[in-house]
Amino acid sequence: MSRRSTRSRSTSGTARPAVTPHRRQGPGTLRVLAVAVAAAACVGTYAVPASADATDSEPVVSRGVTIPAFYNPPTELPTSNGALIRSEPLPLGLSIPGLDGRPMPGTATRLMYRSTDSGGQPVAVTGAYIEPSAAWKGTGPRPLVAVASGTVGQGDQCAPSLSLQYPLNLTGETVSVGYEALAIYRLLSTGAAVVVTDYVGLGTTDRLHTYVNRLDQGHALLDAARAARAVPGASVTADSRVGLYGYSQGGGASASAAELQPTYAPDVKVAGTYAGAPPADLTAVMKGIDGSALAGALAWSVNGFAQADPDLREVVEANINATGRAALKDASTMCVGDAIFGYGFTKSAKWTTSGTSLGDIIAAEPRAQAALDKQRIGASKPVGPVRVATGVQDDIVPHGQARRLAVDWCRKGAAVTYDAIELPNLGDKLLTNHLVPLITDQGEAISWLTDRLSGKAAVSNCWTMPFQR
Repeated sequence: MSRRSTRSRSTSGTARPAVTPHRRQGPGTLRVLAVAVAAAACVGTYAVPASADATDSEPVVSRGVTIPAFYNPPTELPTSNGALIRSEPLPLGLSIPGLDGRPMPGTATRLMYRSTDSGGQPVAVTGAYIEPSAAWKGTGPRPLVAVASGTVGQGDQCAPSLSLQYPLNLTGETVSVGYEALAIYRLLSTGAAVVVTDYVGLGTTDRLHTYVNRLDQGHALLDAARAARAVPGASVTADSRVGLYGYSQGGGASASAAELQPTYAPDVKVAGTYAGAPPADLTAVMKGIDGSALAGALAWSVNGFAQADPDLREVVEANINATGRAALKDASTMCVGDAIFGYGFTKSAKWTTSGTSLGDIIAAEPRAQAALDKQRIGASKPVGPVRVATGVQDDIVPHGQARRLAVDWCRKGAAVTYDAIELPNLGDKLLTNHLVPLITDQGEAISWLTDRLSGKAAVSNCWTMPFQR
């Protein structure tokens, strides 16, 4: 029996999309291939106990994985963004005992906190906070890095906080790899604390993950930084410098958060932002992922925006065929591995009644295109220094639109460090051109961000933009 029969899709009262992806399903086709790619202090009028509404109905099962009751949001939320709703110890799947008896790289806590969605309504978001075992050797109090994960999927079993506990989830029905652990552990080794957001609807069982939604993910990342301060035993405070870190979907989230901070979260002291391969222009990104190894991400985008935006939902509903409906429904519970195996290199033209790609259909419909245009990052000046890195061969999150983000920010007077990563073409639409810069640039990205957390000034290289690809 589907969880949707007992809990509405959204606490915001948003109408159920006409294209309705089922969030949960029973046993499906056996998948045996592995992927190698990568308490409780509340600010508000009341405190929500850890058990509130967590067992009010049957467990949620996503592709054979039972989602812990912790991820079921309460029916009422605190009044303040970033307020901690509940927390519990989180066992790290990759951890060793240190010489002093403390676990390495740190002690983790699972979180649920309040944020605000793109419709202006309160929403519960989950994530994780990790208190590092390493000492902070820089200036000032221990800083915090708010990590926005790259694309992991749309099924709740793919949530980054669950991946920290189960780095490899390989069952007969789903495949997920916690590939962000490398960056997270490297950040912890600097002595900075780390908080990770699961984003809106990823992990939490009340709604669908609103994949690459600019406001949802920017708010969720900033509110994760706020929630970290209230974690029992956390050493970070309101005076701690905060770094924003993300690549791919995470790069878009960190970039969005840097733009939103001045008006949404001025109390979060952002010292620097790393935005790697940011999907700043979703119109261009949709064209990049269509027909690629990660074509399933197009379904996640459509599912998320059909849930949140009635104009785009109506356009999709009017143009999708039976094959497309089935694909959107199926993809809504998938992780990255599932999507590669299930929809790799699929072209969205197969999902429409006219045989036209979803990107072209949306571009031809002013209402739908306007919905994507609202997601554009680069219209506002980001807070503090930012580092934008993009692989010149990236054909999944196209290099050109990422470079344009840097140009837009430079023109607004932002302190931008732009790095065009030169690599050979490693295979068209295979994900390799997108994933390899994630690894090759990681050390420099963390070093740059650590300098910002230490209070060192950044030097903008906006003047070099005419000479860089």
